[in-house]
Amino acid sequence: MTGNNYQRKAMCTATLKCRDMANAALGLAGKAGEVEAEMKKCLYQEREWDSAKIIEKLGDVLWYVALTADMLNVPLDFVMEYNLDKLQKRYPDEFSFEAIEKRADMDTLASAT
Repeated sequence: MTGNNYQRKAMCTATLKCRDMANAALGLAGKAGEVEAEMKKCLYQEREWDSAKIIEKLGDVLWYVALTADMLNVPLDFVMEYNLDKLQKRYPDEFSFEAIEKRADMDTLASAT
């Protein structure tokens, strides 16, 4: 399935009331917070990983991402490609901690000028 295909199908479930940027942003933050809460329970409350629950929450996050993109009239495939292009520019060879430090140094120089 492509991002655009997912977006088209998922938006069939978005009511007019859902189509509000505040709702989309708050929903996205809330569902991402539920992923974080599951991780916290596993790390600090000694619970077992519940992959099914985490996958369900990730799906909810994806729905809100698709909703936000849809309201911006942007195909989800474009958002995905844009992100990959950004990462490729940021880490042209491969991800490394050295690349992060180099990038941080460049950001510091840029903000100083």
